[in-house]
Amino acid sequence: MHRFSLRQLEYLIACIDHGSIAGAAKSLNVSQPTVSIALAKLEDQMGAQLLLRHHSQGISATASAKNILHSARALLIHATDLQRQIMMTGSSISGELNLGSFTTLASAVLPRIVNAISSEYPDIKLKISEGTQEKLIEGLHTGRLEMALLYDLDLPENIRKIQLTELAPYAVLPAEHALSGQSDIDLSELSDEPFILLDVPPSREFFLGLFRSAGLTPNIVHSSPSLELIRGLVGYGLGYSLLVTRPANDTTYDGRELCVLPLRNSTSKSSVVLASHNKLRPTQIMKAFEVAALGAFKPASALTA
Repeated sequence: MHRFSLRQLEYLIACIDHGSIAGAAKSLNVSQPTVSIALAKLEDQMGAQLLLRHHSQGISATASAKNILHSARALLIHATDLQRQIMMTGSSISGELNLGSFTTLASAVLPRIVNAISSEYPDIKLKISEGTQEKLIEGLHTGRLEMALLYDLDLPENIRKIQLTELAPYAVLPAEHALSGQSDIDLSELSDEPFILLDVPPSREFFLGLFRSAGLTPNIVHSSPSLELIRGLVGYGLGYSLLVTRPANDTTYDGRELCVLPLRNSTSKSSVVLASHNKLRPTQIMKAFEVAALGAFKPASALTA
Protein backbone atom coordinates (compact mmCIF):
# COMPACT_ATOMS: atom_id res chain seq x y z
CA MET A 1 0.00 0.00 0.00
CA HIS A 2 1.38 3.40 -1.02
CA ARG A 3 1.34 5.98 1.77
CA PHE A 4 1.32 9.71 1.19
CA SER A 5 3.10 12.08 3.54
CA LEU A 6 1.94 15.13 5.47
CA ARG A 7 4.57 17.10 3.57
CA GLN A 8 2.92 16.19 0.26
CA LEU A 9 -0.45 17.38 1.57
CA GLU A 10 1.18 20.60 2.77
CA TYR A 11 2.57 21.18 -0.73
CA LEU A 12 -0.82 20.46 -2.32
CA ILE A 13 -2.66 22.89 -0.07
CA ALA A 14 -0.02 25.59 -0.58
CA CYS A 15 -0.32 25.25 -4.37
CA ILE A 16 -4.11 25.59 -4.23
CA ASP A 17 -3.96 28.54 -1.83
CA HIS A 18 -1.32 30.42 -3.84
CA GLY A 19 -2.58 29.42 -7.28
CA SER A 20 0.85 28.36 -8.52
CA ILE A 21 3.72 26.02 -7.79
CA ALA A 22 6.08 28.98 -7.71
CA GLY A 23 3.99 30.75 -5.08
CA ALA A 24 3.74 27.60 -3.00
CA ALA A 25 7.48 26.98 -3.17
CA LYS A 26 8.23 30.53 -2.12
CA SER A 27 5.84 30.39 0.85
CA LEU A 28 7.32 27.07 2.00
CA ASN A 29 10.92 28.14 1.36
CA VAL A 30 11.66 25.18 -0.91
CA SER A 31 12.49 24.86 -4.60
CA GLN A 32 9.86 24.55 -7.32
CA PRO A 33 11.20 21.15 -8.50
CA THR A 34 10.84 19.86 -4.93
CA VAL A 35 7.17 20.80 -4.90
CA SER A 36 6.56 19.49 -8.45
CA ILE A 37 8.16 16.11 -7.76
CA ALA A 38 6.29 15.68 -4.46
CA LEU A 39 2.94 16.48 -6.11
CA ALA A 40 3.57 14.21 -9.06
CA LYS A 41 4.30 11.38 -6.62
CA LEU A 42 1.16 12.21 -4.61
CA GLU A 43 -1.00 12.07 -7.74
CA ASP A 44 0.58 8.73 -8.65
CA GLN A 45 -0.06 7.34 -5.16
CA MET A 46 -3.69 8.49 -5.18
CA GLY A 47 -4.29 7.45 -8.77
CA ALA A 48 -5.90 10.77 -9.63
CA GLN A 49 -4.89 14.12 -11.06
CA LEU A 50 -5.07 16.76 -8.35
CA LEU A 51 -3.87 19.89 -10.14
CA LEU A 52 -4.45 21.34 -13.59
CA ARG A 53 -1.28 23.07 -14.84
CA HIS A 54 -1.98 26.16 -16.96
CA HIS A 55 0.93 27.42 -19.01
CA SER A 56 2.07 30.77 -17.57
CA GLN A 57 -1.17 30.99 -15.60
CA GLY A 58 -0.49 28.88 -12.54
CA ILE A 59 -2.59 25.93 -11.44
CA SER A 60 -6.14 25.11 -10.37
CA ALA A 61 -7.54 22.29 -8.26
CA THR A 62 -9.33 19.38 -9.91
CA ALA A 63 -12.58 17.95 -8.52
CA SER A 64 -10.53 15.20 -6.87
CA ALA A 65 -8.39 17.77 -5.05
CA LYS A 66 -11.42 19.77 -3.95
CA ASN A 67 -13.00 16.60 -2.56
CA ILE A 68 -10.06 15.98 -0.23
CA LEU A 69 -9.11 19.58 0.54
CA HIS A 70 -11.03 19.90 3.81
CA SER A 71 -9.84 16.51 5.07
CA ALA A 72 -6.25 17.33 4.09
CA ARG A 73 -6.34 20.62 6.00
CA ALA A 74 -7.93 18.89 9.01
CA LEU A 75 -5.24 16.20 8.96
CA LEU A 76 -2.46 18.80 8.99
CA ILE A 77 -4.19 20.73 11.77
CA HIS A 78 -4.39 17.63 13.94
CA ALA A 79 -0.85 16.57 13.14
CA THR A 80 0.27 19.97 14.43
CA ASP A 81 -2.01 19.57 17.45
CA LEU A 82 -0.53 16.14 18.21
CA GLN A 83 3.00 17.52 18.05
CA ARG A 84 1.96 20.40 20.29
CA GLN A 85 0.49 18.03 22.89
CA ILE A 86 3.66 15.93 22.91
CA MET A 87 5.84 18.98 23.46
CA MET A 88 3.47 20.67 25.89
CA THR A 89 4.67 21.15 29.45
CA GLY A 90 2.26 21.55 32.36
CA SER A 91 -1.12 22.90 31.31
CA SER A 92 0.08 25.52 28.85
CA ILE A 93 -1.56 25.63 25.43
CA SER A 94 0.08 27.45 22.55
CA GLY A 95 -0.32 27.75 18.80
CA GLU A 96 -2.41 29.53 16.17
CA LEU A 97 -6.15 29.45 15.54
CA ASN A 98 -7.67 30.50 12.21
CA LEU A 99 -10.79 32.37 13.30
CA GLY A 100 -13.46 34.10 11.25
CA SER A 101 -16.04 36.67 12.34
CA PHE A 102 -19.17 38.07 10.73
CA THR A 103 -18.62 41.73 9.90
CA THR A 104 -21.00 43.31 12.42
CA LEU A 105 -19.85 41.02 15.23
CA ALA A 106 -16.15 41.64 14.69
CA SER A 107 -16.02 45.05 16.35
CA ALA A 108 -18.90 44.75 18.82
CA VAL A 109 -18.57 41.18 20.12
CA LEU A 110 -15.24 39.62 19.14
CA PRO A 111 -12.96 41.87 21.25
CA ARG A 112 -14.39 40.53 24.53
CA ILE A 113 -13.65 36.96 23.38
CA VAL A 114 -10.13 37.87 22.28
CA ASN A 115 -9.56 39.48 25.67
CA ALA A 116 -10.82 36.36 27.45
CA ILE A 117 -8.61 33.96 25.48
CA SER A 118 -5.59 36.27 25.76
CA SER A 119 -5.97 36.50 29.53
CA GLU A 120 -6.32 32.76 30.06
CA TYR A 121 -4.14 31.43 27.22
CA PRO A 122 -1.58 34.12 26.33
CA ASP A 123 0.36 31.74 24.06
CA ILE A 124 -2.58 31.20 21.70
CA LYS A 125 -2.31 33.43 18.62
CA LEU A 126 -5.43 34.29 16.67
CA LYS A 127 -5.39 34.77 12.91
CA ILE A 128 -8.65 36.67 12.42
CA SER A 129 -10.58 37.00 9.14
CA GLU A 130 -13.61 39.25 8.88
CA GLY A 131 -16.27 38.72 6.23
CA THR A 132 -19.81 37.89 5.21
CA GLN A 133 -21.61 34.81 6.47
CA GLU A 134 -21.28 33.20 3.03
CA LYS A 135 -17.51 33.68 2.91
CA LEU A 136 -17.02 32.44 6.46
CA ILE A 137 -19.05 29.29 5.86
CA GLU A 138 -17.00 28.69 2.71
CA GLY A 139 -13.87 29.08 4.85
CA LEU A 140 -15.14 26.45 7.29
CA HIS A 141 -15.97 24.10 4.42
CA THR A 142 -12.56 24.41 2.77
CA GLY A 143 -10.69 24.26 6.08
CA ARG A 144 -9.20 27.75 5.79
CA LEU A 145 -11.02 28.59 9.01
CA GLU A 146 -11.21 26.37 12.07
CA MET A 147 -13.87 28.39 13.87
CA ALA A 148 -16.12 31.37 13.09
CA LEU A 149 -18.31 33.78 15.03
CA LEU A 150 -21.68 33.87 13.25
CA TYR A 151 -25.38 34.46 13.64
CA ASP A 152 -27.37 31.22 13.76
CA LEU A 153 -29.29 32.04 10.59
CA ASP A 154 -29.44 29.68 7.59
CA LEU A 155 -26.37 27.70 8.68
CA PRO A 156 -25.78 24.38 6.84
CA GLU A 157 -26.44 21.14 8.71
CA ASN A 158 -22.74 20.20 8.64
CA ILE A 159 -21.82 23.19 10.79
CA ARG A 160 -21.34 22.50 14.48
CA LYS A 161 -22.43 25.45 16.61
CA ILE A 162 -22.25 26.55 20.23
CA GLN A 163 -24.57 29.33 21.32
CA LEU A 164 -22.80 32.19 23.08
CA THR A 165 -25.64 34.68 23.53
CA GLU A 166 -28.90 35.94 22.06
CA LEU A 167 -29.51 39.45 20.76
CA ALA A 168 -32.89 41.10 20.23
CA PRO A 169 -33.53 43.40 17.25
CA TYR A 170 -34.15 47.06 17.99
CA ALA A 171 -35.09 50.25 16.18
CA VAL A 172 -32.57 53.07 15.89
CA LEU A 173 -33.86 56.59 15.25
CA PRO A 174 -32.39 60.09 15.17
CA ALA A 175 -32.28 61.52 18.69
CA GLU A 176 -34.66 64.34 17.67
CA HIS A 177 -37.27 61.97 16.18
CA ALA A 178 -40.85 62.64 17.30
CA LEU A 179 -41.13 59.12 18.75
CA SER A 180 -37.78 59.14 20.54
CA GLY A 181 -39.39 59.72 23.92
CA GLN A 182 -41.15 56.35 23.93
CA SER A 183 -39.93 53.37 25.96
CA ASP A 184 -40.48 51.01 23.02
CA ILE A 185 -41.91 51.10 19.51
CA ASP A 186 -44.05 49.06 17.16
CA LEU A 187 -43.03 48.52 13.54
CA SER A 188 -46.40 49.82 12.40
CA GLU A 189 -45.44 53.24 13.80
CA LEU A 190 -42.42 53.37 11.49
CA SER A 191 -43.34 51.44 8.35
CA ASP A 192 -44.30 54.53 6.31
CA GLU A 193 -41.12 56.39 7.23
CA PRO A 194 -37.83 56.14 5.26
CA PHE A 195 -36.03 52.92 6.18
CA ILE A 196 -32.26 52.38 5.97
CA LEU A 197 -31.50 48.68 5.50
CA LEU A 198 -28.42 46.82 6.72
CA ASP A 199 -27.95 45.01 3.42
CA VAL A 200 -25.74 42.02 4.17
CA PRO A 201 -26.93 38.39 4.31
CA PRO A 202 -28.35 36.93 6.46
CA SER A 203 -29.19 40.22 8.23
CA ARG A 204 -31.11 41.54 5.22
CA GLU A 205 -33.62 38.67 5.20
CA PHE A 206 -33.91 38.70 8.99
CA PHE A 207 -34.95 42.36 9.09
CA LEU A 208 -37.23 42.17 6.06
CA GLY A 209 -38.78 39.09 7.64
CA LEU A 210 -39.77 41.17 10.67
CA PHE A 211 -41.82 43.42 8.40
CA ARG A 212 -43.37 40.46 6.56
CA SER A 213 -44.38 38.84 9.85
CA ALA A 214 -46.17 42.05 10.81
CA GLY A 215 -47.84 42.34 7.39
CA LEU A 216 -45.88 45.49 6.58
CA THR A 217 -43.70 46.70 3.71
CA PRO A 218 -40.75 48.95 4.56
CA ASN A 219 -40.04 52.16 2.63
CA ILE A 220 -36.37 51.49 1.82
CA VAL A 221 -34.51 54.67 0.88
CA HIS A 222 -30.90 53.65 1.55
CA SER A 223 -29.05 50.37 2.07
CA SER A 224 -25.50 49.43 2.98
CA PRO A 225 -23.54 46.45 4.33
CA SER A 226 -21.80 48.78 6.83
CA LEU A 227 -23.21 48.95 10.36
CA GLU A 228 -21.54 52.29 11.08
CA LEU A 229 -22.69 53.85 7.80
CA ILE A 230 -26.27 52.84 8.64
CA ARG A 231 -25.94 54.45 12.07
CA GLY A 232 -24.37 57.55 10.52
CA LEU A 233 -27.22 58.02 8.03
CA VAL A 234 -29.78 57.62 10.82
CA GLY A 235 -27.86 60.16 12.89
CA TYR A 236 -28.38 62.76 10.16
CA GLY A 237 -32.13 62.15 10.16
CA LEU A 238 -32.22 60.40 6.78
CA GLY A 239 -34.37 57.58 8.12
CA TYR A 240 -34.58 54.89 10.77
CA SER A 241 -33.14 51.40 10.84
CA LEU A 242 -33.43 48.01 12.51
CA LEU A 243 -30.30 46.45 13.95
CA VAL A 244 -29.25 43.61 16.23
CA THR A 245 -25.62 44.28 17.08
CA ARG A 246 -25.44 47.33 19.32
CA PRO A 247 -22.25 49.22 20.13
CA ALA A 248 -21.93 50.32 23.76
CA ASN A 249 -22.25 53.99 22.79
CA ASP A 250 -25.38 55.29 21.04
CA THR A 251 -23.39 57.96 19.22
CA THR A 252 -22.24 57.86 15.59
CA TYR A 253 -18.63 58.19 14.52
CA ASP A 254 -19.11 61.90 13.84
CA GLY A 255 -20.87 62.62 17.13
CA ARG A 256 -24.57 62.39 16.25
CA GLU A 257 -26.80 61.07 19.04
CA LEU A 258 -29.08 58.13 18.33
CA CYS A 259 -32.25 56.89 19.98
CA VAL A 260 -32.47 53.13 20.50
CA LEU A 261 -35.88 51.58 21.19
CA PRO A 262 -36.79 47.89 21.70
CA LEU A 263 -39.46 46.53 19.38
CA ARG A 264 -42.80 46.20 21.11
CA ASN A 265 -44.29 42.67 21.21
CA SER A 266 -41.31 41.23 19.32
CA THR A 267 -40.12 37.75 20.26
CA SER A 268 -37.57 37.40 17.45
CA LYS A 269 -33.97 37.02 18.57
CA SER A 270 -30.68 36.25 16.86
CA SER A 271 -28.33 33.69 18.39
CA VAL A 272 -24.61 34.42 18.22
CA VAL A 273 -22.77 31.12 17.82
CA LEU A 274 -19.24 29.81 17.63
CA ALA A 275 -19.23 27.61 14.55
CA SER A 276 -16.94 24.91 13.17
CA HIS A 277 -17.19 22.13 10.59
CA ASN A 278 -18.62 18.97 12.13
CA LYS A 279 -15.98 16.83 10.40
CA LEU A 280 -13.16 18.74 12.04
CA ARG A 281 -12.33 17.12 15.36
CA PRO A 282 -11.74 19.97 17.85
CA THR A 283 -8.07 20.56 18.65
CA GLN A 284 -6.79 21.55 22.08
CA ILE A 285 -6.68 25.17 20.96
CA MET A 286 -10.26 25.03 19.64
CA LYS A 287 -11.45 23.54 22.94
CA ALA A 288 -9.64 26.23 24.91
CA PHE A 289 -11.11 28.97 22.71
CA GLU A 290 -14.59 27.51 23.11
CA VAL A 291 -14.30 27.54 26.91
CA ALA A 292 -12.97 31.10 26.93
CA ALA A 293 -15.72 32.30 24.56
CA LEU A 294 -18.46 30.75 26.71
CA GLY A 295 -16.93 32.29 29.80
CA ALA A 296 -16.89 35.72 28.17
CA PHE A 297 -20.70 35.64 27.87
CA LYS A 298 -21.61 34.61 31.41
CA PRO A 299 -23.78 36.22 32.48
CA ALA A 300 -25.31 36.70 29.03
CA SER A 301 -26.78 40.02 30.14
CA ALA A 302 -23.27 41.47 30.08
CA LEU A 303 -23.67 42.07 26.33
CA THR A 304 -25.68 45.07 25.21
CA ALA A 305 -28.61 43.82 23.15
